[in-house]
Amino acid sequence: MQGIVSLGVAAAKILVEDISTEYRRRRRTEVNVARERIDTYIRSSLRTAFAQIMEKADSSRRASKNQPNALPLLAILAKDVGSLAVIEKQVFSPILKRWHPLAAGLAVATLHQCYGNELKQFVSGITELTPDAVQVLRAADQLEKDLVQIAVEDSVESDDGGKAIIREMPPYEAEAAIANLVKIWIKTRLDRLKEWVDRNLQQEHWIAQTNQEGYAPSAVEVLRIMNETLDAYFQLPIPMHPALLPEVMAGLDRCLQYYVTKAKSGCGSRNSFVPTMPALTRCTMESKFQGFGKKKEKSPNSQKRNPQVATNGDSSSGIPQLCVRINTLQWILGEFDVLEKRIITLLRNSESAQVEDFSNGLAKKFELSPAACLEGIQQLCEAVAYRIVFHDLKQVLWDGLYVGDPSSSRIEPFLQELERKLMFVSDTVHERIRTRLITEIMRASFDGFLLVLLAGGPSRAFSRKDSQIIEDDFKFLKELFWANGDGLPSELIDKFSTTVRSILPLFRTDTETIIERFRRVTLETYKSSARSRLPLPPTSGQWDPSEPNTLLRVLCYRNDEIASKFLKKTYDLPKKL
Repeated sequence: MQGIVSLGVAAAKILVEDISTEYRRRRRTEVNVARERIDTYIRSSLRTAFAQIMEKADSSRRASKNQPNALPLLAILAKDVGSLAVIEKQVFSPILKRWHPLAAGLAVATLHQCYGNELKQFVSGITELTPDAVQVLRAADQLEKDLVQIAVEDSVESDDGGKAIIREMPPYEAEAAIANLVKIWIKTRLDRLKEWVDRNLQQEHWIAQTNQEGYAPSAVEVLRIMNETLDAYFQLPIPMHPALLPEVMAGLDRCLQYYVTKAKSGCGSRNSFVPTMPALTRCTMESKFQGFGKKKEKSPNSQKRNPQVATNGDSSSGIPQLCVRINTLQWILGEFDVLEKRIITLLRNSESAQVEDFSNGLAKKFELSPAACLEGIQQLCEAVAYRIVFHDLKQVLWDGLYVGDPSSSRIEPFLQELERKLMFVSDTVHERIRTRLITEIMRASFDGFLLVLLAGGPSRAFSRKDSQIIEDDFKFLKELFWANGDGLPSELIDKFSTTVRSILPLFRTDTETIIERFRRVTLETYKSSARSRLPLPPTSGQWDPSEPNTLLRVLCYRNDEIASKFLKKTYDLPKKL
């Protein structure tokens, strides 16, 4: 071969010299002629060899088509091209190096280009992640690494360090292609999971199944499918499990957050159940007896509630169903640790995992869904509490407590019904949530008690001697939650009863003192002069013994002549709604 190549190079030189003499051109240097001729020989022979091994690979693929685990054409071709490059480097390049210092580099660059053209066509036709696609792309990636390695070794002594040859080898970007296909796969799986969540939630009745913790079966299914998705992801034959894991985690996190958001939606909140406050009215001495002998007016208590919330015993948001929703979110919250540990195990077993992949714990943690669970549990606890107090026990609290004569419409009926509700909730809700939920019910009860006293409408009126009844009733309400030491801690009860305890002394205070205090704080708050008319303080809803609207409401429900005349003269308040 060396002799034949020498003859070819010599002939090329004679031809160039002859043409140069004929056309009086400046003669090129001898090295360039030889190098150019060898360049042509290498490129044309490698292209021919590539075409031959491509035919051979195609025949091989057709022969093994019906065999299990048959390799796709471009995976066979990558292997054959790699073998050809090694033969070229070992057998032919040492001979050709005499005339071309980068003979091996040029050979592998040519093979790189030939295979690259075939790969480009293949990639343009891929729409989803298949075993064949992954095999081809991984084989292409390995081939490229091998070819580049040969080119680099061959050009160690060259002037430019082989940069010109490497420039002839634009990257296949096989890993990027695999990554894009994996991202499409992830999106498809997550879209399917979200559709499944929607479908299952439509069929979910929020009835506790045969599990001790009383959570919904749809949550078990959601986590089962999430686990299946993780298993399927780690079974993909790809080299970048750790790199794309954050994307899988973020998608699963969003799906679970979506489930949690749907699980708590439409269940209401404090504002959904608390009735609208009736307009301010004043009492007269006779108003005490309006509760008797007369059919009750469409009193304060037929107030409108939020129409978006079902308050008619809707099967999906009754107290038992709300408790199941709470238990479900609590159960999911407990499963995050299990899920995250499982991901670490799957990652450890992954062939592509490196030590540093375990140092960044954030990539393997859920962020949105645990926060959504905590927020959802709080919202549902509030919904249960205010639904019980203002909807389920409406008749004994808002429609019954202190209507007419306070001494004959006391708190006992409300306490009896509330105790039954507390027993049910204690038996139904997860033990880790129990104290929080009962605390919310206590807060709602205290809110309801104050609302009756300060915004109960014209069917209620209190004289100073009624203050003892009110204080005793509130004491009984607190004792229900204390339950002789078996209920909530006394410090917690004291903390939540602070506002009520600060307001109750006003019901003992004489009317003149309250009027005087009301004048003073109103003038201070609204910077009015003593001569001008007192502004009507708006309702803030934040009850406080030194807040103008709170004092005004105590006067509105004060059953004496002085209060009634003051309200008539100052604000011209009516006696009835």
